[in-house]
Amino acid sequence: MSPLSRRQLLALGAAGAGAAAVGGAGLWWTGGGGQALGGGRELVQPEVLSSRDGVLDLALEAAPARVRIGAREAHVQAFNGSLPGPTLRVRAGDTLRVSMTNRLEAPTNLHVHGLHVSPEGHGDNPFVSIGPGESFDYEYVLPDDHPPGTYWYHPHHHGHVADQLAAGLYGTIVVEDPDPVPVARERVLVISDLTLDGSGDLAEVTPMERMRGREGETVLVNGRLRPSATAAPGERELWRVVNACPSRFLRLSLDGQTLRLSGRDLGRLPEAVGVTEVTLAPGNRVELLVDTREGTSTLVAAPVDRGGMAGMMDGMMGGTSGRGGSGGDPGSGEPVDLLSLEVAGEPAGHLDPVPPGPSLRDLREESVAARRTLDFAMGGMGGGMMGGGGGPGRMMSFTIDGQEFDAERTDQRVRVGAVEEWTLTNASPMDHPVHLHVWPMQVVAEEGRDASGARWQDVVNVPAFGQVTVRVAFEDFGGRSVFHCHILDHEDLGMMGTLEAR
Repeated sequence: MSPLSRRQLLALGAAGAGAAAVGGAGLWWTGGGGQALGGGRELVQPEVLSSRDGVLDLALEAAPARVRIGAREAHVQAFNGSLPGPTLRVRAGDTLRVSMTNRLEAPTNLHVHGLHVSPEGHGDNPFVSIGPGESFDYEYVLPDDHPPGTYWYHPHHHGHVADQLAAGLYGTIVVEDPDPVPVARERVLVISDLTLDGSGDLAEVTPMERMRGREGETVLVNGRLRPSATAAPGERELWRVVNACPSRFLRLSLDGQTLRLSGRDLGRLPEAVGVTEVTLAPGNRVELLVDTREGTSTLVAAPVDRGGMAGMMDGMMGGTSGRGGSGGDPGSGEPVDLLSLEVAGEPAGHLDPVPPGPSLRDLREESVAARRTLDFAMGGMGGGMMGGGGGPGRMMSFTIDGQEFDAERTDQRVRVGAVEEWTLTNASPMDHPVHLHVWPMQVVAEEGRDASGARWQDVVNVPAFGQVTVRVAFEDFGGRSVFHCHILDHEDLGMMGTLEAR
């Protein structure tokens, strides 16, 4: 592991101090530690670090952090002392260098989620382990034709991913659009959740919460609870929204405002599409154009039924209740107010029309070198399984093709340059949003129906007892990487596989 230079340490200290000064705020909690109260402070944008002359070189420290949240002090984990970490802005063809230091008590590493970069060596390598007190130098070289869009970074050390993300370790990456949409302003909105106890510490997670996929009791936007923002009537804003929750799905709506979806995960759509709501699985991002109208609006996250343990119990007992259920299963809560937008004042001036985006590649028009089926399954108590294998004495196992994750085993081998079709099946009563590192996926069919248009994502939700078919172009890079469920507790419990491209 390479140490940080004196220059990097000085830069890190300055960045961390500045970020901590504007870190998460706006949250109160009761002595019991569960119910969040208060909020309403101004929305703050994360610190921005931009590339210059084709390079962005930065120091990143993962460490315990104390941040003011409301009138209390919260003990979290953060990159460079802030929630979220700094926003990294780069362009296609740039080189991103990150000197990362681990000040945590557990091993960690760094994943640049969604970036199409090499998985080998010092690239987006999920097998790197940075021990406590150690450092590692990453280097990511973006291809000249890398899609613009909103991406993000977070730890990805197997067994610690959900804990470290839930503790506050996440940040945004923006790959600039060479032909940007004209907007009055751009906002990054990183949505996360956490649960704190009465002392302001991160609450312990129960085994049942891990099996369901934890959902924090408090939902934050850029580290704040229900922040507020202002705009003038007739403005057009670009909102880059990141779902940085370990397990929570977000069904977003913004009453009283006109929304258009201009991008999902990567790239820009050929045409921005009017929407009234949009759903993000964990790890998904969207780019929304907000055309402002006078009045006060609230960005709301409605609950999403992603299945639950009641369905698992029914399955093992021969029942038929299927999705959802009682007993605190995901999707059974109330809508959450995320932020308020007040639109008032003099109307804004004219903005140029939204230019069309580039046409999207459609792999349905290309030959397929191989077809595979991957089955995501959850196993029951005492080794009994629903669609998978497991040993006796295990309360629950999470598998792909009947196997739990093993970093030493290679599960799938593909040829660099080939286009493959993968059918992702789900033999369990809970949704599994599937993320493939390095190579994006084009959704071609869902639940037996062909997908309309060329829809590209790097997290694709596979519904309970359902299936989705995707095509992948394994281009540009060879090496070993992973694919997994992005309900990160499920990934930590074994629902991850390895992939080698040669």
